[in-house]
Amino acid sequence: MTKQWYEELFENFGEKYEQESFTKGTLGEVDFIEKEIGFNKSAKILDIGCGTGRHDIELAKRGYNVTGIDLSESMLNKARANAKTAGVLINFQQADARYLHFSSGFDLVLSVCEGAFPLMETDEMNYQILQNAARALKSGGKYILTTLNGLFPLHHSTENFVNDAATSDSINKGNTFDLMTFRDISVFETTDDSGNSKTLHCSERYYVPSEITWLLKSLGFSNIGIFGCKLDAWNRNDKLTTEDFEMLIVAEKI
Repeated sequence: MTKQWYEELFENFGEKYEQESFTKGTLGEVDFIEKEIGFNKSAKILDIGCGTGRHDIELAKRGYNVTGIDLSESMLNKARANAKTAGVLINFQQADARYLHFSSGFDLVLSVCEGAFPLMETDEMNYQILQNAARALKSGGKYILTTLNGLFPLHHSTENFVNDAATSDSINKGNTFDLMTFRDISVFETTDDSGNSKTLHCSERYYVPSEITWLLKSLGFSNIGIFGCKLDAWNRNDKLTTEDFEMLIVAEKI
């Protein structure tokens, strides 16, 4: 079976991933997460698409009970090593975000930094991830999601933005933004942690605020807030604009 681009990318990429600029905002982002759950140390937290576990480890260091799931066993192995170094215990599980077994057990679900959503190849698959996040939450629980802002590529080059932000030898090229599907199609050239070259044909779904609001309402969420998403500075006072590459969403399960 042919692997999708995101499966190929994360087969052996944990070290390179942690060099990227967007991974440097962990402390400020966890400050926001803590505030959203009222610093409730008894809260059970699920991180969908946890990668190398940077948010989970910081939350665990602050005393929270965290479960992290990811599709990539390689990324999870790096997460487990990171957690051991940090001296914290976290339940890391290999799982596909489209097919989760959790039901009404969590006070908070995270899907941040394009953790699974919105990388899937169809809108239906992305919706499955939202469904599973909703199913995993208790009534009154919160969902914190960051995703690609569909307003950004209407005014800016995604290719330029991604390449300007890159801190490794990776490069995006040939980006084409499809106005009918709001997908950015590109070629991503990089090397993995062993120095092997990879050329990946990527497709990422961008969403506009009204879409996200409707999708979450259809799944039983209320009090849906959508904000700008600045590195290390998540804040409800940050109004979303066309300058934001990502948007930050906070919603409550009815």
